[in-house]
Amino acid sequence: MRRNTSIPLLAVGHACVDIYQGAVAALIPFFVAERDYSYAVASGLVLAASLLSSVAQPVFGLLTDRWAMPWLLPVSTLLGGVGIALSGLNGSYGLTLTFVAISGVGVAAYHPESARVARLASQGSHSAMSWFSLGGNIGFALAPIMVSLVIGHGSLHWTPLLVLPALVGTALCVPVLQMLGRQAAGASKTTSAQGTDDVASFVKLSLAVVFRSVVFVGLSTFISLYTQQRMNGSTTAGTVALFLLFLGGAAGSVLGGYLANRFDRVRVSRWSYLVSIVAVAGVIYVPGPVMFLFVALTSAGLYVPFSLQVTLGQDYLPSRVGTASGVTLGLTVSVGGLISPLLGRLADSTSLQTALTPLIAMPALSWFLLRALPEPAVPKPQAATPVPAPARQDA
Repeated sequence: MRRNTSIPLLAVGHACVDIYQGAVAALIPFFVAERDYSYAVASGLVLAASLLSSVAQPVFGLLTDRWAMPWLLPVSTLLGGVGIALSGLNGSYGLTLTFVAISGVGVAAYHPESARVARLASQGSHSAMSWFSLGGNIGFALAPIMVSLVIGHGSLHWTPLLVLPALVGTALCVPVLQMLGRQAAGASKTTSAQGTDDVASFVKLSLAVVFRSVVFVGLSTFISLYTQQRMNGSTTAGTVALFLLFLGGAAGSVLGGYLANRFDRVRVSRWSYLVSIVAVAGVIYVPGPVMFLFVALTSAGLYVPFSLQVTLGQDYLPSRVGTASGVTLGLTVSVGGLISPLLGRLADSTSLQTALTPLIAMPALSWFLLRALPEPAVPKPQAATPVPAPARQDA
């Protein structure tokens, strides 16, 4: 098994799956335009996908802690794509909701097992895990572009073409499973057998991820509209701000892995949240084009800790790696989506700037929770020889 081969394949596969996380929101304008859905009805589709996916991920994490299920990677990838592909073919809202929910289940099933396999393939490398996370970030950012290219000049009847990334991702799973196979399952069991769970630290870390999710989802939802308001109604300015928010995330994921190899993960995450406090305040209050600089800085600051927090959660719960992955990648993220409607209501009754102001406190709360967290020792089986041994046979 070669890390320099398996991690890129896993990263691209991760991108193919996370396209379907972003595709639901990207499809909403087309559902509203073609089917006359109200905003409330259309938002029900987003809620069905995000909540079901986020709540189901810890369940799949529990299952993968008991049994190694690498076959979930291709099956869940295909399920995520098929659900979105079928969502535009029937005018029934109930069926559309069902297909979107099916896609959400596929996304939920993918992440805990893929994070476990990526952990094995990375052999303890923070940089390798950051590249795996980067794949998901890129997939999410590409979703609106892909949906626009496929449906923008046609209709929802073209949604079957959206299954193509799932087919690519499924095909990429095959060589990964061949390289990892039984060795990955054996390494997982060896890792989970050693180390003591630090539940208290894991809970604090999960709360920090929740606050990080609140500020990121809040800005993702309203940054485009807020930028338009401050730039004389320029829709281009709003698009640029949203693009920078996603682009900075891609850079931040890679930077996080690099910094974690030089310093410890907890320290890097603390620094990142301190930077984010200033950056978010700049986004909300600094006037003029300088705002774009703070948007990019905010994105990097929030994404530097992203993959680090996943591996921290796994090391705090070494006997339940799948559960830790499901919580840090899924359950905590859903809270950010739940807060967004509250921000919208506050904006309706006051102003968008007033509604976004509480977001400045979110990275401060994450910093406070991380302030007393210990840096866990990486389990020795991660870098031990049982996993690389078969690599010399495959090379």
